[in-house]
Amino acid sequence: MAPSVDNNNIVVSSLKLERTLSMKGGNGESSYANNSQAQAIHARSMLHLLEETLDRIKLRSPESPFVVADLGCSSGSNTIYIIDVIVKHMVKRYEIFGGYNQLPEFSAFFSDLPSNDFNTLFQLLPPLINYGGSMEECLVATSHRPYFAAGVPGSFYRRLFPARSVDVFYSAFSLHWLSQVPESVSEKRSMAYNKGKVFIHGAEEMTTKAYKKQFQSDLASFLRARSDEMKKGGTMFLVCLGRTSVDPTDQGGAGLLFGTHFQDAWDDLVQEGLISSEKRDDFNIPIYAPSLQDFKEVVEEDGSFTIDNLQVFKGGSPLVVNCPDDPIEVGRALANSCRAVSGVLVDAHIGDQRSEDLFKRVERRATNHAKELLEQLQFFHIVASLSFP
Repeated sequence: MAPSVDNNNIVVSSLKLERTLSMKGGNGESSYANNSQAQAIHARSMLHLLEETLDRIKLRSPESPFVVADLGCSSGSNTIYIIDVIVKHMVKRYEIFGGYNQLPEFSAFFSDLPSNDFNTLFQLLPPLINYGGSMEECLVATSHRPYFAAGVPGSFYRRLFPARSVDVFYSAFSLHWLSQVPESVSEKRSMAYNKGKVFIHGAEEMTTKAYKKQFQSDLASFLRARSDEMKKGGTMFLVCLGRTSVDPTDQGGAGLLFGTHFQDAWDDLVQEGLISSEKRDDFNIPIYAPSLQDFKEVVEEDGSFTIDNLQVFKGGSPLVVNCPDDPIEVGRALANSCRAVSGVLVDAHIGDQRSEDLFKRVERRATNHAKELLEQLQFFHIVASLSFP
C-alpha cells in the first residue's frame, strides 16, 4: 500500500501513503520481481490450505462468470502463478462436481495501489487462450491463460468492485501493511511518539497500542468492503505476516528485518551527520504483524464471514541465497529484500542518494551478521480461510 509525502518529505496521511507506497518495480537487482522468491516458496507451501478453501466455494451456473481477485498483487510472477492455480482448481471442480457440459468464463482482477508497477506485471501475463468455454481447452492449456485479466488500482481498505461480483478473494503478504502510520506515532507531543526508531519492534507500549489499533481498524474496513463485493457462497484466503508472541513489541521476523540492521543503518546516517535525528524519527514503517487473537477479534466482531480456518503458519526465512556460507551474498540478499519492500518509502523520505547510503549500510551490517541472520530470521504468517454464507 502506499503513502505520500508533504513538502518536507514526511510520510503522512493514508491518502498520501496510498499514492506513494509500492513494492519496488521493474526488473532490477533490488526490484520486488527479483526479490520475492521467498514469498513464492511460502505461498507454495500453503497451496493445500488454499485448495481446501476453494473446495468450499458454491458452484454456480456456467452462465455466471467466475471471478477471482488478488488484492495486493504487486508486480512479480507470484500472483500469476496463484491465479493459475485457483482457476485450474475450479476447472477441475466444475468437471467433477458441476454437472454442466460447459465451463463458466473466468475473470481475474489484479489489484494494488495506483503506484504499483502494473506494466511489469502485465508483460508477464501469457496470451489468452482461444476461449471457447470447453473444459478440454482449459484443462490442456499450459502456455495460455484460461481467464480474462484486468488491473484494478486502489486501496483494498475501500470498495474496489461492484456489489456481489466476486467469487474468491486472495490476498497474500499484504494485509500487514497499514493504510497509514498512526498519527500519534509521528506526533512529537504524543505519548505514542516513536522517538529514535523507525519501526515498532522494541518500541514503547503506547506506540505498539497505536499500531495495533490502526491494524484492527484497517482490517475491519477491509472486511466491510469485501462483504459488499463478494457473492453469497464465496470464500476468501488471506495471508499476512504474523507473530507467535503475545507481546506486540516483539514483531518476530518483521522485527528482525526492520528493527535491527535497518534501524541501525538509520542510526549510522544520523551519527555520520548525513541526516538529522528528526528526519529519522519522522520515518516509520507502516507494518504490523498481528497475533492470532488480534486477527480473530476483528473477524468475529465484524460478523460477516465464517472462520473456516485460522492458524499461524511457519513460513521460513525471507532470504533465498545460493551460497549460505558466503556472508557477502547473505548481506546483499537482506539489503535487497529490505529495499524491495521499503525502498520506495525511503526514497520519498530522504531522497535517492541518502537512500543508497542507507541500504549500503544495511548490506554491510547484514554481511557482518550473516550466520546469525540465516539462523534467526524466520517469518510466521497468519493464514485465514473465510467463507461468506
